[in-house]
Amino acid sequence: MKTLHRITRTLSGSALAAGLLVLLAASASHGAGTAANTSIANQASASYSLGGIPQITSSNTTTLRVAELISCTVTWLDVAPGVQAAPGDTNRITTFRLTNTGNGTEAFGLAGLSAALGGDQFDPTLGQLYLDANGDGIYSDGTDSLYVPGTNDPALAADGSIRVFVMNSMPAAGLADGDKGNTRLTATSRTGTGAAGTVIAGGGTGGADAVIGAGGGTANAIGTYVISNTALSAVKSVTVIDQYGGSLPIPGATLRYVITVTVNGTGTADGLVFRDALPANTTYIPGSLRLNSAALTDVVDADAGDVNVSAANTVTVNLGSLAAGAPAQAVQFDVMIQ
Repeated sequence: MKTLHRITRTLSGSALAAGLLVLLAASASHGAGTAANTSIANQASASYSLGGIPQITSSNTTTLRVAELISCTVTWLDVAPGVQAAPGDTNRITTFRLTNTGNGTEAFGLAGLSAALGGDQFDPTLGQLYLDANGDGIYSDGTDSLYVPGTNDPALAADGSIRVFVMNSMPAAGLADGDKGNTRLTATSRTGTGAAGTVIAGGGTGGADAVIGAGGGTANAIGTYVISNTALSAVKSVTVIDQYGGSLPIPGATLRYVITVTVNGTGTADGLVFRDALPANTTYIPGSLRLNSAALTDVVDADAGDVNVSAANTVTVNLGSLAAGAPAQAVQFDVMIQ
């Protein structure tokens, strides 16, 4: 009896250890654990000696299929406090990421909502939803896919994600600087929703059972627009320096242009590019381009400016992002009267 008891304990311990090794190894595959529809098989064995002859006894094999856990997250990707917009702006994009945090391939339906969400000062007008077709994270008109519910619901592998662009328009009146308007994106599993632990028989990947996760098979996030009445001003002055030490605009005289660029109001002017076509009957003086008194080269290189390269017969300076209230940017260059 003692021998039989010892064999039984060894058999049970071997089965448990083997099962744990299988589960731990597989759980590294996905954030939600072992991939759905994976078979987990386990058989234990015991070796012993009977009358000096080695013996092996094997247990029956247990096999099961891992169920699909249905779970997802939605994350707003734009920088707080929100996407800058002006009164009356149309088709302003804010970006979300949908991630399948389950362990099987799952399709999700999408829905936007911009009315009566609370916690804001106005309601944007919801437009269309678009899917990031080329995966670059930037909305591209004509490239990214218009979302049509039930037609191109994103089907994501375990741990897979996709960016979703939500388009809204702003009211034309009644808004003040700093007012915020919220919009929400909700994703819902096409397999089903319900209380955590709800089983959908045969509804998972490969015909395995599906189990609703802690989120109930749905997730949402809120993005925000911020009203910003940003105004850009550019003031241009010219100084004449003639070859006789005077200030007469005669052939051979130098015209020194200074253009001061300022952002007023609130918010930030992004992607700000200064361009100035060279005046007729003048010739650009090489090496005269300056930004805030610092010399810029005339060719396209690491600095911000160029002449007659980005655009023909034009001075171009990339000013980047310029926030309201930031120091003015002064562009300077010289031309000679022909």
